[in-house]
Amino acid sequence: MTRSAAIIGGGVIGGGWAARFLLNGWNVNVFDPDPEAERKIGEVLSNARRALPALYDNAMPDEGELQFFSDMGQAVANVDWVQESVPERLDLKHKVLGALSDLAPETAVIGSSTSGFKPSELNAEGARAIVAHPFNPVYLLPLIELVGEAERTEKAAEILRGIGMFPLTLRKEIDAHIADRLLEAVWRESLWLVKDGVATTEEIDEAIRMAFGIRWAQMGLFETYRIAGGEAGMKHFMAQFGPALEWPWTKLMDVPEFTDELVDLIAGQSDDQSGHMSIRELERLRDDNVVGMIRALKRSGSGAGGVVNAHDANLLTNETKDGLPVTARRQVPASWTDYNGHMNETHYLEASSLATDRFMAIVGADESYIASGKSYFTVETHIRYLDEVHAGDKLTVTTQVMGGEGKKLHLFHRLWNGESLAATVETLLLHTDLNTRRTCLPEEAVAKAVAAYAEEHAGKDADGHGRHVGQRQAAAPSPEGAVT
Repeated sequence: MTRSAAIIGGGVIGGGWAARFLLNGWNVNVFDPDPEAERKIGEVLSNARRALPALYDNAMPDEGELQFFSDMGQAVANVDWVQESVPERLDLKHKVLGALSDLAPETAVIGSSTSGFKPSELNAEGARAIVAHPFNPVYLLPLIELVGEAERTEKAAEILRGIGMFPLTLRKEIDAHIADRLLEAVWRESLWLVKDGVATTEEIDEAIRMAFGIRWAQMGLFETYRIAGGEAGMKHFMAQFGPALEWPWTKLMDVPEFTDELVDLIAGQSDDQSGHMSIRELERLRDDNVVGMIRALKRSGSGAGGVVNAHDANLLTNETKDGLPVTARRQVPASWTDYNGHMNETHYLEASSLATDRFMAIVGADESYIASGKSYFTVETHIRYLDEVHAGDKLTVTTQVMGGEGKKLHLFHRLWNGESLAATVETLLLHTDLNTRRTCLPEEAVAKAVAAYAEEHAGKDADGHGRHVGQRQAAAPSPEGAVT
C-alpha cells in the first residue's frame, strides 16, 4: 500500500520535502494558503525530477500522487508523516503544531523543519512534534537532524532511510542542533571578513569551494584533521595546532552589527558575483554539481555516496520484459548528454556495462565471487545506435544470453527508451582468474546458471546480433533524420 505524507508550508524547504517523498513513491498532500504555492512547488519538483534520479543506477519508484488542500485537517487525514515547514516564528509554530497534533493520526510522525528551536520549545503548549531538520535541497542532500522523544525519532529514522535520507539523532537538544551551529560560525566570521574589507563575498566562496569544501564533502572535519596530523595522527595534530586556538584569529563571539551599509555591501557584492543567473538557473547548476559530487563519492562509498549506494541497492528489482531479465532501469541524467542534446555514445556503453554487471550478479558472479578471485572480463563489444535518447528519458535494458559454453559469456543487451529500441550492445566476455590474470572455467554454480539462461533464451529472436562495423540491415531505408 502506498504511504502518504502531508507537507504544511510549501516554500523552498516544504517543496523539497514534497519532492523527496513524491519521487520515492509516496502520495503527498500539500497545505499552504499562499496562492503561489502550487506554482512554486511545481518548479521545485521540475528540478527534483531532473536531479534526484540522476544519483541512482536503478530506476526510482513510480511517483506518488500530489494533491493541494485548502483545509489543513483534510490534508493530514490518514497520513503516515506530517512535515511542518512554516516560517521560523515560535508563536506560529505553536499554533500550527498544536493544530496538527489534534488533527493528524496518532500514528503519524509530526516533524518540524525548524533550524533553531528545540523540541521542548516546540511542544511547550502541548504539541507532539519532533525536530526533523533537513538541508537544502532536501531532495538531494541526505542529512536530517532528528531531535526529540526516542520512540518517535526511531520511527522517523526508519521512514527516512526508506526514502534515501541519513537520519542523525542528537544525543541531547540544543539550540540550532549540530550542522547549523557549525555553519553559523563560518557565516559569522565571513561577515566580519566582508565588513572589514578583507575579502568579497566571491573571494570567500572561492576559499571554501577550492579547498576545504571539497575535503569536507568526503571526510568532514575531524577525519580531515586526523590526516593533517600525518602518521602521528590526531594527537600530533592537536599538539601542533592546538595552541593556535588561543590566538585572536577569529571573531566568533562577536557579531557585526547588521547596518544598512553592511547589508547593501554584501547584497551588492552578491549581485556582482551571481546576478547574471536567475535563481532557478543557480538551483539547476547547484543540483548538477551536487549530483556529480555525490556520484563521485558513490565509487568509494564515502559520505553521502554511501547513503545513496544503500538506497540504490533497495531499488533493485527482479523483473522481465519480453521474457528476458531486466538488467538495468534508470533515468538518463543531464551529464550523459552532449553538445547535440542527446545521450553521448560513451554512455550507451556505460548503460550496457551496468547491465552486464547486474547479469553477472544474477548468475552468481557477484561481489563476493569477485572477491574470491574470479570474474568475467569483457573482450569485445559492438554497439548499434538506433534512436536518440535525451536527458530525463527512462532506459530499460534487457539481456539475452547468446552463449555460455566453457569460459565464454556472450550477451546481447537491448536498450529500450519506453517502447522504442534505442540501441543494442553485443558483448563477449571471458571468465578469468584474477590472481593469474588468465582465462579459466567458472565455478560450477555460475556455469550452471549461465547454461540455464542460454538454454532458455536459445529460441528467441536476436535481430542485429553477430554484426560488425560496416554491416547494415538489408531492409527499407530509415526515415529521413532517424539515427541508425
